[in-house]
This record gives sequence, structure tokens and C-alpha cells, in this order.
Amino acid sequence: MSSKDVILGRIRAALGSGAEAPVVPRDYRRGEARVDLDLLVERLTDYKAVVHRASTVRDAVAEILPTGTVVVPPGLPSSWIPDGLEAVADDGLDASRIAAADGVVTAAAVAVVETGTIVLDASDDQGRRIITLLPDLHICVLRPSQVVASVPEALARLDPTRPLTWISGPSATSDIELNRVEGVHGPRNLHVILTSVGSE
Repeated sequence: MSSKDVILGRIRAALGSGAEAPVVPRDYRRGEARVDLDLLVERLTDYKAVVHRASTVRDAVAEILPTGTVVVPPGLPSSWIPDGLEAVADDGLDASRIAAADGVVTAAAVAVVETGTIVLDASDDQGRRIITLLPDLHICVLRPSQVVASVPEALARLDPTRPLTWISGPSATSDIELNRVEGVHGPRNLHVILTSVGSE
């Protein structure tokens, strides 16, 4: 018997058999609201992400990083990577190899307009969490159909059993004197490619 079992057993004994769990209020916003892509771009930019609105992912990636090496998740479409880049598929790469790359290119699971947040869920086109945390540059491709207005809508689309990474701009932190330092917990540079509606 674990300590947790002992503590919960004592609580149950103290409450007796007549205790009922209270009803949890679920009156927060539900349903789908209008998605404002311009507002999402504004929020992402406020968080110091660079947003590229493009009809062709390949051209946008080439504009961001013309040459070098990028780590890609195993399910990323190969058509997204321009000829000038060497794509290294993450088949269990070690941390030093991932960190040495010039960047990483992934897709996304969902994005939230009201918070300017992009969520990754480790699907085949997003890969392991480590590949988006170690390189200094993260290029994230986002389709308009993946954008929702609010956090409850995003949660309704996500599987809570998957490893979720919520990204609101490049990694940043501040010390006690409020000096901002970027790149401590993840990439220092976040570029978001927002595809046009017809290019999905």
C-alpha cells in the first residue's frame, strides 16, 4: 500500500459513506466562434514570432533558411523542404545531433487566436518534443483549418493522452531585474508559416 492510498483511505474514512462529490460547473464558453486569422498573426507577432503568410510552404521555408541542415519529423511532407536544405529525419537522433542543426521544420496540431498559442501533439508531422526545443530556429507550418478562436475549442480538438507542447512565441524568461533572456527553454527564433486557405 502506498502513501497515497493511506492518505486517500483516511479521507474516505473521515467523510463517511454519505459524502457526494459536488457538481463541477461547466458553463465556460463552448461552441465555435469566428476565427480571425489577422488577429492570430497580430498575437503571434506580439510574442516576437515571425509570421509568413504563404501559398507555398517550400518557398517560405527557403526564404527563412536558404541553406543548412534541418531536423524534420518522420511524417513531414518532403515537398515542404527546398533543395538548398539538408533534411535529417528524426529516427531517434541524439540530443547533440539535434542541437547542432540549423533549425527544425514541423507542422502543428492546432492554434488559438485569443492567446496566440500554437499546440503540437507529437503527431508524425510534428515529432518528438525534443526536436522543437533544442535547435535555435523552429519553423512551424500552420493551416487555416487548424486555427480556432478559443482555448476550449482547442482542447476539444486535442487528445489529452498525447504529449502536448503549447507555444506562445519564442522561448523567453526574465530574471528578478526583468532582463529578458531568449532561448533558455527552447528555440530563440520562431517562424510561423500560415498557409493560404486554398493551399491545404
